[in-house]
Amino acid sequence: MNNVRYVQRTEYLNFLKRHQEKHVIKVVSGVRRSGKSILFLLFREYLKENGIAPEQITTLNFEDMNYEELRNPHKLYKYLIERLIPDRMNYIFLDEIQHVKDFEKVVDSLFIKENVDLYITGSNAYFLSGEIATLLTGRYVQLNMLPLSFKEFIQWHKQNDKFTDNADMFNKYITGSFPYTLFTDTPAEKNEYLRGIYSTIVLTDIVTRLNVQDVPVLEKLIQTLFSSIGSYITINKITNTLKSNGYKSSNQTIDKYLQGILDSLLMYEAKQYDIHGRRLLNSNSKYYSVDLGLRKILLPDHQEDFGHIIENIVYLELKRRYPNVYVGRTGNLEVDFVAIDEQNQISYYQVALTTLDETVLKRELRSLQFIKDSYPKYLLTLDTFNKTANYDGIKKENIIDWLLEG
Repeated sequence: MNNVRYVQRTEYLNFLKRHQEKHVIKVVSGVRRSGKSILFLLFREYLKENGIAPEQITTLNFEDMNYEELRNPHKLYKYLIERLIPDRMNYIFLDEIQHVKDFEKVVDSLFIKENVDLYITGSNAYFLSGEIATLLTGRYVQLNMLPLSFKEFIQWHKQNDKFTDNADMFNKYITGSFPYTLFTDTPAEKNEYLRGIYSTIVLTDIVTRLNVQDVPVLEKLIQTLFSSIGSYITINKITNTLKSNGYKSSNQTIDKYLQGILDSLLMYEAKQYDIHGRRLLNSNSKYYSVDLGLRKILLPDHQEDFGHIIENIVYLELKRRYPNVYVGRTGNLEVDFVAIDEQNQISYYQVALTTLDETVLKRELRSLQFIKDSYPKYLLTLDTFNKTANYDGIKKENIIDWLLEG
């Protein structure tokens, strides 16, 4: 297969390979158009290249009108059972399965078949929540998929002979990280595509699901969150901000809309973590966009807050590398990010545009120096002069270099 035009999502592909034919349901969740369907395509090609016959593979995408009838769970189950080949492993790929009513019953019934290897995707967080997650507990492994990392972005440009230099690539990367934007030829075309993604997420994953009555309030809330990345947010503060701009709503409604935004995976919440007490705090959170290109089309006048932009990029990269990422609090000081791995090992990250000014350097180091444990501590900047250093164990790195390490 000629994969020149596709981004080889190596880490995500390796996840599927590790769990191939394991008796668990493989669940891939992620924001719309983040590449889930292409990931499945690449994995199916891998299966064929390794001896799996095409008739052993069944693929359904429930956003395709051809399969609309199969959104009925009984018809779907009958359709799939009739295609199972006895005494051979059957690979079933169900894309955007949240469109199927009571899909969890179909998935559970397929799971008990000995010759079924099951892979499913969904474009929102709530498709595996509540009773559904309880029903499937212990029966699935989940891969949370994000749009392209900077490293993947660079790799695609190199394999397609479109690479210039890392700094230029970085400036392009912050205008959009969805895979399809690689193939758009003009900024206008890219913006049109991003507006289409945004509209689909808002109308399908938030408005329709929550039965939103006041769409202008919802959209103003999204704009407010996008303009406040890297800042602490409270429901009461948002409500008052919207009221001051002529958008009347209650705290309860704003809270409901905010949860819908998070469930749609349009934005992520970074909760506060008490470094000294090793616990989460029930206090204000920060919010980050899944893609800065979406933020750019909604807030074209907010492109000068580059400090918040790079903070957002670092947050998303940490989400790729660690299962848990929080905002750190130690006394009255703040650490930009606390990242905790599967073994509960902690790493601390402070992010700044530049620390060439001595006063700025001291300020950025202070929070990390206040932490007395021996876990790794990093200061990430865009400095190209004196871009690496070690300050009594605190390692300074250039953000672009660090992104390419992942």
